[in-house]
Amino acid sequence: MPTQVEIAQRVVESILAQRLLPGERLGEQELADLFGVSRTLVREALMQLQARGFVEVRSRKGWYVVEPSAEEARDAFAARRAVESGLLAQAGQALQGQPLQTAIARMRQHLAQERAAIDQSDPATRAFMLADFHVCLAECLGHRVLADMLRDLTARTTLVATLYQSTHDARESCEDHARIVEAIEAGDFPRATALMLDHIGNVEDALGQSAATADAKERLRASLAPLAAARTTAA
Repeated sequence: MPTQVEIAQRVVESILAQRLLPGERLGEQELADLFGVSRTLVREALMQLQARGFVEVRSRKGWYVVEPSAEEARDAFAARRAVESGLLAQAGQALQGQPLQTAIARMRQHLAQERAAIDQSDPATRAFMLADFHVCLAECLGHRVLADMLRDLTARTTLVATLYQSTHDARESCEDHARIVEAIEAGDFPRATALMLDHIGNVEDALGQSAATADAKERLRASLAPLAAARTTAA
């Protein structure tokens, strides 16, 4: 039986995989049935997600995935630029020798998983892996607290991309990630920082202005299923 934390994490993973869309309703009873838990546990998980900015309560209507405004979108991307550029700017002080090689090996494994998801035309896992690269990077650089922060920030910008329909190509994102890893491997952290800022800016610039729709109940069941390819955990 899943815990409150596991239920909340499943919802965040589904947002990262673009299987839960902005404005999608999250019925307490439907979630309780899907997870095999009480409505009380579901409500606690949703309250946790509300505090993290992922869901909201609408008067007399229930829980919904948030629909970020344009201003909130800009704030989320700005936060990512600040966090990720700061991580890379400081990385050269601690990431050398064997720690660097271990980090590079893990990041290259992640890149291979991204490419596999793209080649297999698996949109849910592809979207998840592309977003999770940034969490993986933070963990490889030894920043677990910031990794958790980036998990939330990337989920928020994924919500933005879903709402405004980003046209940024998945392969292009993957190649951006590969160039960042190459710069880190070469010890060129200023270049890695510049590449990261360009990458985040490109994704933000690619946002369009169309919205998506879905069949709520059936999509909720499908969207909360575990991902086909789980991410690699830190060693």
